[in-house]
Amino acid sequence: MRYKHIFFDLDHTLWDFETNAKATLQDLYHQYDLKSRGIDDFDAFFTRYSFHNERLWDRYTKGFIKQDELRWKRMWLALLDYKLADEQLSRTMSVSFLETLPSKKAIFPYTFEILEYLKTKGYNLHLVTNGFEKVQHNKLQSSGLHAYFEAVITSEASNSLKPQKEIFDYAFQQTGANEKESIMIGDNLDADIQGGINAGMDTVFVNHLHIEAHIQPTYTIYHLKELEDIL
Repeated sequence: MRYKHIFFDLDHTLWDFETNAKATLQDLYHQYDLKSRGIDDFDAFFTRYSFHNERLWDRYTKGFIKQDELRWKRMWLALLDYKLADEQLSRTMSVSFLETLPSKKAIFPYTFEILEYLKTKGYNLHLVTNGFEKVQHNKLQSSGLHAYFEAVITSEASNSLKPQKEIFDYAFQQTGANEKESIMIGDNLDADIQGGINAGMDTVFVNHLHIEAHIQPTYTIYHLKELEDIL
């Protein structure tokens, strides 16, 4: 085999963050009776939350803000769009969101099948994620994905973030892998693909959304089953 170690991203690559986040926020929408506070359209509220979450995650991965600010301000800004300037509610909902989210189980089609296929072929499977340590491990347990991965490298544990080379150096140290025998698989061009390139690895861009790539990966796939053609 050309590769021995396969490093996966988790959110948006295997674990369907968008679906799970929407289900979680819908739970909170009812739990905190946001309709009575003037938020009549849940789908519109989720769109605003997603907009702020994506923007703040970008700032977080670039080192401009800290973890706590990301966690509560995405909720604060979404509520503020509806003129709800309630910091306490924002912080309370943020805690509830992170408690509920990992219990959701939606994954992308063919996730279990491809992981089973790769394990059967003898690959060592690992995760490299910018997500929070406790949250990511809880997601893996709830969804049943935990059994497939030998090492789970988080930004918290490594004190670094994709695409920084340091998180991959930490991953190599923890797994005994090296860049020549490893490949990085993920959906985010700036974090996963650029990160893999920074670490000297080959990369697979999982292009679920069929977007135009501004960074050149080694391979591009549009469905996880296509990994069978590469590995």
